[in-house]
Amino acid sequence: MKKIILTAVSIVLSSVALYAQSPFPKSAKEDKEKIMSEAYWKIWNPKVQAKIDRDIETYRKANAIVDLENVDTGSEVKIEQISHDFVFGAHMFNFNQLGSPAANQKYKELYGTLFNRATVAFYWKTLEMQPNRPRFREEYWDTEAYWNRQTDPKNQPHWRRPAPDPAVEYCLSKGVPVHGHPIIWGNRKWHNPNWIIGEMMTPEEKKEMDRLVIEYANLRNYMDGEKYTEEYENMTVAQLEAKFPELAKTLKNLFAKRIVEIAKYYGDRVGSWDVVNESAADFAKGEMVPGSKLCKSTYGIMPGDYTYEAFKTAEEVFSDNVLLNINDYWTGPEYPEQIKDLMKRKARIDVAGSQMHLFNPQQCLDIAAGKEDKTPDQIWTLMNRIAETGLPIHLSEITITSPGNDERGQKIQAIIAQNLYRIWFSVKNMMGITWWNVVDDCGAPGEPSVSGLFSRNMEPKQAFYALDNLINHEWKTNMTVKPNKNGEIKFRGFKGKYRITYTDRNGDGQTIEYHLK
Repeated sequence: MKKIILTAVSIVLSSVALYAQSPFPKSAKEDKEKIMSEAYWKIWNPKVQAKIDRDIETYRKANAIVDLENVDTGSEVKIEQISHDFVFGAHMFNFNQLGSPAANQKYKELYGTLFNRATVAFYWKTLEMQPNRPRFREEYWDTEAYWNRQTDPKNQPHWRRPAPDPAVEYCLSKGVPVHGHPIIWGNRKWHNPNWIIGEMMTPEEKKEMDRLVIEYANLRNYMDGEKYTEEYENMTVAQLEAKFPELAKTLKNLFAKRIVEIAKYYGDRVGSWDVVNESAADFAKGEMVPGSKLCKSTYGIMPGDYTYEAFKTAEEVFSDNVLLNINDYWTGPEYPEQIKDLMKRKARIDVAGSQMHLFNPQQCLDIAAGKEDKTPDQIWTLMNRIAETGLPIHLSEITITSPGNDERGQKIQAIIAQNLYRIWFSVKNMMGITWWNVVDDCGAPGEPSVSGLFSRNMEPKQAFYALDNLINHEWKTNMTVKPNKNGEIKFRGFKGKYRITYTDRNGDGQTIEYHLK
């Protein structure tokens, strides 16, 4: 048995060594192969890196003073960081869907080793495919056995949408907190069920809606929202409310019902939620009207003032222990203005989520060539703008591709990831960063197939090593110290939980846990 274990360890170490033989450069001086242009390294210059290092030291670390019982002054005390307070997350949309037990196991083991939080899918369209039948619990078509037999998994309607219970239970069994995404979102392609308009309207109102809609959005036509007639586009909200009074009531009730059901079912087991996703565009266009019964959303008809109403409902039904997040891709000033407006109206928002998707591999090639995209100054400006809300910031969805997915492309991905994670980690208000697609070729249709940290068969890419080195090595505090004459130890470390071990005066080993905040 020992020989088998040693052989397995040797194989793993050999695999790691194979990838480590071709490390990616972290500076212009190290970039002998010219993976990145001189212009790129000029943007990410030593002065910028020094500021990032200073800010990490200031905002991500704290001083510790720990009293130890019955300890000798000259004895050695071992300090090991065992967890981060900062969130390093990833979505878990491919739970048990990768086609083999080995691939699934590698995938799941990342949660609790590299990632300390999992974003679990709660998209309404696939969670409640039929009215009043939410698929929280695992059914046969959610099992590993089912997915292992699929030759074309992407054509399954619940690809990347596993039943949430098994994923939640797995994470909690490993001590990994769960973030639910999303509860309310206007997008018709991915989120809002078609049965709302198809089955929940009165015959009279449905007939009138059919007259105003040129084409309804769905997964087949790949539209985010309905395509309306010119007559609809010219109508005011008041005119819509007069035409669809029953729909207004139905939408309000269904949206509230969804929030209440999820809150009652999961309680505190899911500790954080994207309550509303991507609504800043509607706010920016003046479509969020307090007191209105309907909203002419970018996506189509939505409940009136739906972002505010969703947060007020969520506040009533979720406990204070559950974090209520708003989440958006919008980078303009309208997003923090929306948040401040909601908070001024007494909506409880705990975290501001911000997305960054480099979906097109050409974007990463352009960045490598020195194009001023996602530069330090741009990032500081955006983060400072969101920080004006006073809220913690969650980089909630991160996509960085490896163009071509060859050796150079993977190094480009790793270098960009390394520098972006470092600068995000250094931002004062930042509380977490969540990588989006962990595995290549496992994104949604239209998303890049080369944005994973792992290949489709779960072989690590250079970007995995970049993040692993930061999260589990560079940003972990481990040291040996000696207590002073008062039996105290002092150290400065990254915020998180620590295991402290020492031998007391009686020769007995002692272990304590300490939370550095």
